Amino acid sequence: MSLELKKGRPQKLQDRLSKEIRCYDFLDNLGVEYYHVDHREMPADTMEACVAVDEALECKICKNLFLTNRQKTQFYLLMMPADKPFKTKDLSAQINSARLSFADSEAMLKYLDITPGSVSVLGLMNDKQNTVRLIVDKDILNDEYIGCHPCVNTTSLKIKTVDIFDKLINAANHEKTVVELPWYE
Repeated sequence: MSLELKKGRPQKLQDRLSKEIRCYDFLDNLGVEYYHVDHREMPADTMEACVAVDEALECKICKNLFLTNRQKTQFYLLMMPADKPFKTKDLSAQINSARLSFADSEAMLKYLDITPGSVSVLGLMNDKQNTVRLIVDKDILNDEYIGCHPCVNTTSLKIKTVDIFDKLINAANHEKTVVELPWYE
């Protein structure tokens, strides 16, 4: 299958979910330039699919993890390089939250209007109560572009990193906390 990078929103929106269309509206209203790749026959839920999508985007999709504390009273969206290993203890110490684990799909849907496999920084536009804290590994900030999903994993977007952190995050009324997660051999 050939994946094609196209500028802006898809032309045909009638068979798209409303949460995906809201992402395009959000970006367009902010004046953010972005590119999209449709991969409906190949949802980005395997490493093989992600590699193919990365190549089409000409950038890497970052790893987005939706985490919670043991009491399920604090929620975190962690953005980090896709190829960097993640150990909860490395993050827990830096954000002063013990016993982190993956949040369940109900919390993901409730706070970000996202389902598993589609976690994205764009979900923060749905977090009107600022329940979710954005955590960003510093290595993400070094890339010119970030690849992410428009709240569904059958399309991927390429957005300038500066636009994500200077425009999108501010418009979603969130702030980022930068952490340094180690690389492991």
